[in-house]
Amino acid sequence: MPGAVDASAGAPTPVPSGPIAVLPDGDAAVEAAVRDAGGTVAALDASTRGIVWTAASGAARLGAALDAHPDVAWVQLPWAGVDAFAPLLERHRGDGRVWTSAKGAYAQPVAEHALMLALALLRELPRRVVARSWQPDERGRSLYGAEVVIVGAGGIAVELLRLLAPFGVRATVVRRRAEPVEGAHRTVPTSALGEALEHAEVVFVAAALTGASRGLIGAGELSRMPRGTVLVNVARGALVDTDALVDGLRSGRLGGAGLDVTDPEPLPEGHPLWSEPGCIITPHVADTEAMTVPLFLERVRRNVAALLGDGAFEGRIDLDAGY
Repeated sequence: MPGAVDASAGAPTPVPSGPIAVLPDGDAAVEAAVRDAGGTVAALDASTRGIVWTAASGAARLGAALDAHPDVAWVQLPWAGVDAFAPLLERHRGDGRVWTSAKGAYAQPVAEHALMLALALLRELPRRVVARSWQPDERGRSLYGAEVVIVGAGGIAVELLRLLAPFGVRATVVRRRAEPVEGAHRTVPTSALGEALEHAEVVFVAAALTGASRGLIGAGELSRMPRGTVLVNVARGALVDTDALVDGLRSGRLGGAGLDVTDPEPLPEGHPLWSEPGCIITPHVADTEAMTVPLFLERVRRNVAALLGDGAFEGRIDLDAGY
């Protein structure tokens, strides 16, 4: 029965009528969204055709549910990043199910946060907000006309390019394949990351975390950035080598780091990054619950409709790529 949804095409083939389970513990708002889209909510049983998973963890529990109910045709995960479910996704490659995440759904608030971090660093705010005397130095840079590198080409990157357009930046997007991205001056493959970084004034990290991308920005990549480059990471902490990042800040080679994500996370008290004057750390709050809940509910509505044959699934997970 999972094959009743065409996993190779954008538009689904309608599945036989069957309820949707909201797991692991139910959620009134999500259940209302399912019903708004014409779906039926019921406890998980042999008739279940879709699962909306609302927890950021619990891959083992979800896997057990799928093993016990092979007729489930669609699974919705709650976040844009699905690295916590990576082994489960790998195990279910080719099983005919459609898997969707929230990727792209939270792009606006996360891109907004990334832009805020970049501007704050360029304008020397980490130092100025703690000043207790008038310090009229001439430090500070403008984003207008800057050379920008965005690592990743998903929803966050696309929205960030839109926000950066009024600043007239020259943006290079680094992605798995060098396919053009609207709004970017150029697009290069990951193999050309080092070359792309050589002229960067601001680097935004907005890629998915996979086995291949872990540690993508390491000591070698940081050394290729011009002195004073600002690094902003709003994706996953493990995309950047933390020790190399600390070294780059301590040496003064990096002009600053804006981190909404860290490795490890949460970042322990006393970690060297907390004491770096050129580092802004926000505790993974680029997309707060107040921002994400309405966006997730809309994603659920659209994908329930797709399961019932009305439109295409949004946020499809590429099980081969892992995100």
